[in-house]
Amino acid sequence: MVLSMDEIINAICLHTADRTGVRLSEVQVELSWDEDTGYTGEVWVNGRSRYLVESNIMEAIMQYVHKEYGMRVFREDITLELDEEIIAVIREEGY
Repeated sequence: MVLSMDEIINAICLHTADRTGVRLSEVQVELSWDEDTGYTGEVWVNGRSRYLVESNIMEAIMQYVHKEYGMRVFREDITLELDEEIIAVIREEGY
């Protein structure tokens, strides 16, 4: 299974809205990749910004895949890759 960058952003928005108790429409996300820091992101909620590291992104993806696809995946099942955009490749062995 492959999640597009839009799905990854959606996963982070849903996760953030759930954790902060705000409406989904109040959350904005920007993802990036840098040679020094790897995969990161920034989330804005009600005008406040929060920095995301790769483990935050992975947590959101794991919960999203469980809720949306009914699959329990673990960190080692997910690989973030940079193609023309950031994608998440999810190993589905055993599902």
